Amino acid sequence: MKIALVHDGLFCRGGGEKVLLSFLEAFPEAIIYTSMYNPHDTYPELSLAKIKTSWFNSIAKNERQYKRRFFPLLFFSMRTIDLSDYDLVLMATTHSSKYVRYSSSAKVFAYTFTPFRLAWSPESYTLFNESKGILSLALRVIVSILKIIDRHYSSKIPNFIAMTEETKDRIKQAYHPSAPIPVLNPSINVNDYYVSDNIGDYYLVVSRLERYKKVDLVIEAFNMLKIPLIIVGSGVEESHLKELASKNITFMQGLSNNELAEIYSCAKGLIFPQHEDYGLTPLESAASGRPVVAYGFGGVWDTMIPYDGANDTTCTAVFFEEQTVDSIIYAITKMDKIKFDPGFIRSHAEKYHKDEFIRRLKRIVLDNEEVY
Repeated sequence: MKIALVHDGLFCRGGGEKVLLSFLEAFPEAIIYTSMYNPHDTYPELSLAKIKTSWFNSIAKNERQYKRRFFPLLFFSMRTIDLSDYDLVLMATTHSSKYVRYSSSAKVFAYTFTPFRLAWSPESYTLFNESKGILSLALRVIVSILKIIDRHYSSKIPNFIAMTEETKDRIKQAYHPSAPIPVLNPSINVNDYYVSDNIGDYYLVVSRLERYKKVDLVIEAFNMLKIPLIIVGSGVEESHLKELASKNITFMQGLSNNELAEIYSCAKGLIFPQHEDYGLTPLESAASGRPVVAYGFGGVWDTMIPYDGANDTTCTAVFFEEQTVDSIIYAITKMDKIKFDPGFIRSHAEKYHKDEFIRRLKRIVLDNEEVY
């Protein structure tokens, strides 16, 4: 069987790229197709794979260029990728992977993180919400066009896979697929992380530095708390966030797996302030036996056990309900009073080991398992 894996774009170290790595482990003989590939800014493990890019790769060299030149060039570039010779096409996608060409006889699956956010949830973008006049009108026209294009090409995909029940509902509402949609939660390699007895004095953020990730709120909170915070990641907001941060906040990026595992295992806890459709970093923290302070909406309900006021040793996280500095400070103060059980937190994370993900993935795409 000839297998192609497709990803929207490989230019950062995020959850979507980790899902692709799991795809590759399931199908090591597969070739990866994508719009662009920057080996320096994404996971080094991908360098061992055979990766083919569209011509978009010649005009976008990093994440900032990718987003600035996104529309409409990305659509046209992905349409030039012809996978007609492949028997199985497996996509890890939010927006553009679905534009590739493939045979009507091929088995095609789109592992969809969420329907194209700009088309179906434009209000999640600050620019869209705050625009006025001609700019507002232009953006609404663009969104309408994107929605038409996205729905058209999504309607051609015979099989979707959702990563959570919430995203399954979004796929249904946006695309109205006829086939059942199995839910397959993203996973981590639990063996990459370990529990340490040497807990440091710092908290941790591991995130791409994007506006919607709300890292600025964490920085403002720790500027007030004056306790150590380590932020691991890079992104378009990096310069701005470094300007906001006081001296108790340290930025890191480009860490090896071993270096990241050590930072996780010795942290007092992970801060997760954003609303994510899923989110792998809370699971990575849990695999290290460390609790999480999280905004209590979205994917954390799939992966974390929140503190309920009584379950000190059988919880993995403290949730807060408002994305504000005060809420984050209150949750951190509460976390400091809870006697978490690192062994329990670690055992909870083991339920999300990538071996189970790979086993289920193969059953779905090779055996047509219907899991609702």
